[in-house]
Amino acid sequence: METQTMKATNLKLKEFFVHQLRDIYWAEKKLFSALPKLQEAATTPELKDAFGQNRKLAQSHVDRLEQVFGMVNEKVDTGKCAAIADIVNEGADVIEETNKGSVQRDTGLIFAGKKAEHYKIATYGAMINLAKNIGYRQAADILDVTLTEDKAADALLTRIAENNINYALN
Repeated sequence: METQTMKATNLKLKEFFVHQLRDIYWAEKKLFSALPKLQEAATTPELKDAFGQNRKLAQSHVDRLEQVFGMVNEKVDTGKCAAIADIVNEGADVIEETNKGSVQRDTGLIFAGKKAEHYKIATYGAMINLAKNIGYRQAADILDVTLTEDKAADALLTRIAENNINYALN
């Protein structure tokens, strides 16, 4: 039998999970709207394509998060994600402060993209662990699909960065 303390702890952990769910939901929606600007500003076709692919993934991530809200019996809602807001602003600064068509611009855009991916990887990884521990195994499985996609997107940005730097130095 669950004690009152265990029930209270589970409730607090669920509240925290839902708070994080709202945070990452806002982040995915913000990235979805910001990625076309990054795609347009990118120089190489490879980077343009990567940002386009990331936008498609962001929409899938939003759809999955809406499923998770239903699984935990919560209304779909957002809470501003300050970290992603700052990263999006950083991407806008890169565009404003670098020359169009430059390796410097692409490198800065890759930095912003990788920062966003790393934030999401950390968030989804922690949410998966929490979801499993509070009994939301199906939600954890759905979040794990997104985590896998974000890790692949990060690896792609790394490969593009290596190619850009090698090209610039040779």
